[in-house]
Amino acid sequence: MKSSALVLAAVSVLALVSGTAEAKPSKAIVAAVADAGRPAADTKRDADRKPAEMLEFAGIKPGQTVADFLPGGGYFTRIFSKAVGPTGQVYAVINTPAPNATTPPPIVAVVAEPAYANSKVVVASFETLALPTPADVIWTAQNYHDLHLTRFNLDVAKVNKAVFAALKPGGYYIVLDHAAPSGTPINSANTVHRIDPAIVRSELEAAGFVFVAESKLLRTDKDDYTKNVFDPALRGHTDQFIYKFRKPR
Repeated sequence: MKSSALVLAAVSVLALVSGTAEAKPSKAIVAAVADAGRPAADTKRDADRKPAEMLEFAGIKPGQTVADFLPGGGYFTRIFSKAVGPTGQVYAVINTPAPNATTPPPIVAVVAEPAYANSKVVVASFETLALPTPADVIWTAQNYHDLHLTRFNLDVAKVNKAVFAALKPGGYYIVLDHAAPSGTPINSANTVHRIDPAIVRSELEAAGFVFVAESKLLRTDKDDYTKNVFDPALRGHTDQFIYKFRKPR
């Protein structure tokens, strides 16, 4: 019996050290995910995206300032808004719309909803990323690889330094993205929209971030890494990693 207890204790310690232990989501986060104002198109994705667990891993709390970097249609923006509450602030960070754009980005309509009044769109150059106020958490989901797309012509080192500067000391940068096999070259971002997690860690540590932990809740061995993440056969079910980095105090 004593031997079994020692083994279980050792496993628990190993999980904590490796960053794989998952804490139970707080009441505030559970309530945010249960928000009745979220559209059905979002809530039907919850089983795959596990938003409550993801926000708990990120350390989202009431009163915080959270920047949703490249928010897409606002799936996480809505949840962040409710999780940080009326004393918190959410910035949905987008790049300048194309000159020939005929409709505003979808996130504009999301932050205009009265239920998410603590949210606002921030149009920013990613290489400078000037937020109205420093953030407690900056979050990017399934977008880090996009920074490497040839058509964007970004200096990713400058982007990462800008994210670092936009955080409060001790703040966190959360990167969730589609995984590519170890050793995959960075140009896979242009073809299959994936990235080797080791590249992300290397680039962000070079920018001054300290790696804190990894959540493996969205990892799977059933992915076909040769396929584009938008392939209908696997869309929404890719192997995804989520890394947590801290800006030193």
